[in-house]
Amino acid sequence: MTPPVLDDALSSRAQHLPAAVLVVVVTALLTVLPATSGELGRLLAVGVLQLALVAAWVVATGIRGFVGAVALGVAAAAGADVAMLLPDRPGLDGLLAVLGLGFVAAVVHQMTRPSPRVYLVASLAGVVLLLCSVCALAVLLSVGRLEGGERALGTAVLAVGAALLVGHLVDLVLPRPQLAAGVPRGVLALVLAVAAAIGVALLRQDGGTPTDTLAAAARGAALGGVAALMAVGASYVVAERGRTGWALPVVQAVLPLAAAAPVAYALALQSA
Repeated sequence: MTPPVLDDALSSRAQHLPAAVLVVVVTALLTVLPATSGELGRLLAVGVLQLALVAAWVVATGIRGFVGAVALGVAAAAGADVAMLLPDRPGLDGLLAVLGLGFVAAVVHQMTRPSPRVYLVASLAGVVLLLCSVCALAVLLSVGRLEGGERALGTAVLAVGAALLVGHLVDLVLPRPQLAAGVPRGVLALVLAVAAAIGVALLRQDGGTPTDTLAAAARGAALGGVAALMAVGASYVVAERGRTGWALPVVQAVLPLAAAAPVAYALALQSA
């Protein structure tokens, strides 16, 4: 990975506005396509996000071995999607094979780079995180196949989208109390992002008892909390790179969704 550029710090507006716009686009993509085209639409939406994340992550982090990293990311995305769709019953077992083979391939990829192999460990870590992220996005395909999964997927996507959007907009105005120097992220936005996800989960609930309401709030808090924390982590990447470009907002919009996808699956499975 290339050395961080810390001198050219991004403004709060440059860090949050493009990401907020892309969050709306990603949320609409994952909401509209499955609603209009069913499982095919869901596959198309997830596939687009996986490819976008592969390209953006490799560019944004400066992973060495660019071509190999992109090839591994695309292969892992395709393998994960197949593993989610081929079994008769939804499950995550197939992801173990994809991740296992992907890890070995990532090690071989970095070992076979021409000498001197600078930033080998950092690049290996970046590739492995990319493989985990595209496989996590594939989990959204299994969420939609569970009993009541289509509604659960829609709720999860809207809750995560609301959390990310509120977090960026609040931090755009008032990133306080600041979580870390040089990173325009504050505790207030973190709290309000989780609250937004809880609100979406409650609005999406179809009546029920007070216990059902409490469970819906807990699901929203879990999804919003994971997404908001990963959004903060993505902002650390943006702050370290210290420059503008198309790749960094894509990472900010898609990576938190990938982190929340396994949580959405676990919650949908429990509800089913």
